[in-house]
Amino acid sequence: MTTHILICDDSLVARKQVASALPIDWPVELHFAENGNQALTFLQNHGADVLFLDLNMPELDGYGVLSIIKEQSLSVITVVISGDIQPEAEHKVRTLGAIGFITKPINQQELARLLIEYGLYRSDAAPAATPNELEPNDAVTLFEYLQEMANIAMGQASNLLAQLLKVFIHQPIPKVALIARSELNMAISAIEGNTDYAAVCQGFVGAGVSGEALLLFTDTNSEQMAKLLHYENETSSAPEIEALLDISNILFSAFIKGLGEQLDIHFGLGQPHILGRHQPIEGLLAHHRQQTEQLLCIEIPYELEQQNINCNLLVLLTESSVTRLEQRLSYLLQ
Repeated sequence: MTTHILICDDSLVARKQVASALPIDWPVELHFAENGNQALTFLQNHGADVLFLDLNMPELDGYGVLSIIKEQSLSVITVVISGDIQPEAEHKVRTLGAIGFITKPINQQELARLLIEYGLYRSDAAPAATPNELEPNDAVTLFEYLQEMANIAMGQASNLLAQLLKVFIHQPIPKVALIARSELNMAISAIEGNTDYAAVCQGFVGAGVSGEALLLFTDTNSEQMAKLLHYENETSSAPEIEALLDISNILFSAFIKGLGEQLDIHFGLGQPHILGRHQPIEGLLAHHRQQTEQLLCIEIPYELEQQNINCNLLVLLTESSVTRLEQRLSYLLQ
């Protein structure tokens, strides 16, 4: 009997990876959705036996999909596949009715065990008549690969920070774009009028790929972060500086390590240093305006739930690194 599968993820890369991770001898018919609204429309009009659902999506995220499935009593078995590995994320989706939570990148053996456990697949099943077909027009760009890799690395970094601060961190959708250095400040989505910022910078290099990571905090967020970490002498500037460096070190090291593992590159990290404090974005990024080189920019705006704390992580890859990354991905995908 054919099992009807709906794979819902805003990333084409992730949809392809989920489809490829399914047991090759499992007779299935695959369907795809790029966001939560598309998934719900498909379930309401056609139905599906199993839904593989991402959490971090535009328009309607995975939590919203699970809530509506529960409210409307839609008949579908849901397995969440997400880069958000915070324990609270898994608790939330199980409360909303998901039978399983699998972290990205997908482990095929783990997925098979879950399917067997719930009687969805038998390893001695008859071979599928035809191989599982991927979506048409399934060519993937470098930016799409990097966005999905950034999503996974972001989840690893968020998990460490969430454990340290005892908070839940909302997972944004990473933005990947090629921009001019001189336009860097204009590319930051979290700029808030005349708000002053502090910035921490750390360089990295490995296998011909190099760049720097920047973390931007508003002055208000810096103060709140120091209090959240329970640093002493909060009336002086030292706790704020210590908080900036500690948070930056956690996010930088975890994110760059996670990105490197997926690219099979070991990145060496320089020492983090503070670019400045109590300055507008233009002042903190002034050194970039003097250069004409383009950058491949990965932007991640973090938000700490119920803390009113936001910060922007920017990973800036040099123009020469783009060619190297394309070569690396071509090699890994062979």
